Amino acid sequence: MQKLLFTLCLFGLLSTVCAQAPLKPIGRLATPAEIKAWDIDVRADLKGLPTGQGSVAKGQEIWDKQCASCHGVFGESNEVFPPLVGGTTAEDVRKGRVAGLVSGAEASRTTLMKLSQLSALWDYIHRAMPWNAPKSLSNDEVYAVVAYILHLGDLVPADFVLSDKNMAATQTLLPNRNGMSQEHGLWRLNGTPDIRAKACMQNCAPAGRVSSELPAYARDAHGNLADQMRLIGPVRGAQTIAMRDVLSASKEELRANTAIAEDTSKLLTKHGCTACHARDTKLIGPSFFDISKKYENRPEKVAELSKKIREGGQGVWGNIPMPAQTQLSESEALLLVNWILKAKKE
Repeated sequence: MQKLLFTLCLFGLLSTVCAQAPLKPIGRLATPAEIKAWDIDVRADLKGLPTGQGSVAKGQEIWDKQCASCHGVFGESNEVFPPLVGGTTAEDVRKGRVAGLVSGAEASRTTLMKLSQLSALWDYIHRAMPWNAPKSLSNDEVYAVVAYILHLGDLVPADFVLSDKNMAATQTLLPNRNGMSQEHGLWRLNGTPDIRAKACMQNCAPAGRVSSELPAYARDAHGNLADQMRLIGPVRGAQTIAMRDVLSASKEELRANTAIAEDTSKLLTKHGCTACHARDTKLIGPSFFDISKKYENRPEKVAELSKKIREGGQGVWGNIPMPAQTQLSESEALLLVNWILKAKKE
């Protein structure tokens, strides 16, 4: 009771003080120039699209230097990101609706299969690409890259030049330009957004559950499954290569090493490590083998590398940054480092 009375008295005192001496406003209004620098999005009706132009040839030049390392030379993917082009036909372009999306026959969906607004592609590249230096492309360079992607999808010829003047006309070439739908929750109120909908949370479909899988010692019986999958598409295959290291161990070692390998494999998959790192092949980042070779016989580096995984970094293996993995515990990071430092080249 005394604490409550004290709190009320303190609140009353502060209110009286504030009433007698109002606080000065914090901050200031943004200037028109600051707002213009921040407001760079391009709408579906092309409002916000800046002036500029770019050719397919210029786009290919930029692509080879700054885009192919992540998206493949021809936009077909490079084992890291899904493909940008493919899966569309001349009939899709004529109708404006990709048949593979309607029938569900296409298991792998490319960007050009799903794209219904050309402004979305331009806007995303402008704001977020390239991955290691977003917003570094000029307006003309963005036009050129978009033109090159359209050319890779056989939508425009090699001598095509995309600009703010022909953007709307080029939109009519997209294979899935008629693929937008308002027949879903957000648009159920006669075509206007439904912002008053209530979450259903009833009769939900049961979550998928793995009921059985190969034991750890047998997962690598046919080699590393990830290496045997296609280089494009959403399915990459499990990284089973980690099991090879323990097959020749004694039964006691086998049990211990298998548990470690299973825990490590789960961590690598859970935190997306294999999207940028492979066992003995350089992807976006160095291979586990290269890291092991660089720091072999240097146990004093374990703590340092563990900290680097959790905090992220840039510059040791190139200019592409590794994001911080703060969701990893210290013990999990140490487990990964000790496993990586034992990696062997196949």
